[in-house]
Amino acid sequence: MSDEVQPGHVRVRLDLSYDGTDFHGWAKQAGGKRTVQGEIEDALRTVTRSRETYELTVAGRTDAGVHARGQVAHVDLPLEVWGEHRGKLLKRLAGRLPKDVRVWALREAASGFNARFSAVWRRYAYRVTDNPGGVDPLLRGHVLWHDWPLDVDAMNEAARRLLGEHDFAAYCKKREGATTIRTLQELSLVRGQDGIVTATVRADAFCHNMVRSLIGALLFVGDGHRPPDWPGKVLAAGVRDSAVHVVRPHGLTLEEVGYPADELLAARNKEARNKRTLPGAGCC
Repeated sequence: MSDEVQPGHVRVRLDLSYDGTDFHGWAKQAGGKRTVQGEIEDALRTVTRSRETYELTVAGRTDAGVHARGQVAHVDLPLEVWGEHRGKLLKRLAGRLPKDVRVWALREAASGFNARFSAVWRRYAYRVTDNPGGVDPLLRGHVLWHDWPLDVDAMNEAARRLLGEHDFAAYCKKREGATTIRTLQELSLVRGQDGIVTATVRADAFCHNMVRSLIGALLFVGDGHRPPDWPGKVLAAGVRDSAVHVVRPHGLTLEEVGYPADELLAARNKEARNKRTLPGAGCC
């Protein structure tokens, strides 16, 4: 895959957020299902009065029901389209997009920028409450209710054993040809004054269902069904464990995507495309 912007085009970075409740995820799908990518591309085509659909590349595809506060995407636009609309594009998109998705910033991207491959980390938050009365009705679309009391200290003890570079095959839905090796940079949980437990999960990248599977394992520790060393043992086993549940998507929000300095974008872009192996692993 080449990252060269075609002659006569300019790469534009978009910073955006959305409530994933009524979306079938980020990526366009056959059958007319409503997706975030589809809504933004349709709006962009309409407000620029273009016959062509300009395809977005996103930092991290989110599943159905998952939210985003700090999502990043890019799109390559013809120079004449960008030149004509750049000053009014943000406001026009605000008038055209549905209320559950917003674009907050549009700007010409630095050389070598790719929303997906230039990213050095993605940070998610998963929110859960063990309040015996349930979830605040105003937060019901963003907080999971767990009907067992949670020991956050035990969950953090378990989380620390998962940090670092590992093969997370036990916590991922396997995809053909894709590696499950990831570097988990942060996994920590804090109970707020409102009683909501927020898990912060940051990694260089995530494989499919990884965050929701990790949270599922930690909840089993927090409610006393498993000891703190259990998630680490599952990781070391390297295979899916039927006791690890993929928690519901609505508690999950993509909070932020991190990028290196502009002069390092191209190098990161190239590095991120290399298939990873763990130290000492064979090639076959």
